Amino acid sequence: MPRSHTVHICDRQTGTQHTVEVPEDRYILHTAEQQGVRLPFACRNGACTTCAVRVRSGDIYQPEAMGLSPELRAQGYALLCVSYPLTDLEVETQDEDEVYELQFGRYFGKGRVRRALPLEED
Repeated sequence: MPRSHTVHICDRQTGTQHTVEVPEDRYILHTAEQQGVRLPFACRNGACTTCAVRVRSGDIYQPEAMGLSPELRAQGYALLCVSYPLTDLEVETQDEDEVYELQFGRYFGKGRVRRALPLEED
């Protein structure tokens, strides 16, 4: 039987605190939902940043978090939809736009468009 860990979640968007027990072999978001906790999410596949959190303490395992660069993971960001707890955790939800900007901002809006590509008409 897998060990369970206590996960404290600070939801910045709603100003609420949640505490859930999550087995090491279960996703944090899915388990929190089963325990009646509503948290932000969109894709449930680790591809977007809607469920992004900042890990304040503890260790998390997120091998399927395609939506986060290795650099952001190293800075303590995680995606709850594809994260497993390895220890007791304390996490804080993040603003999706803020994380998106950290992830992709260096690629968009950094210069003027000199020539646009034509769009295909249906």
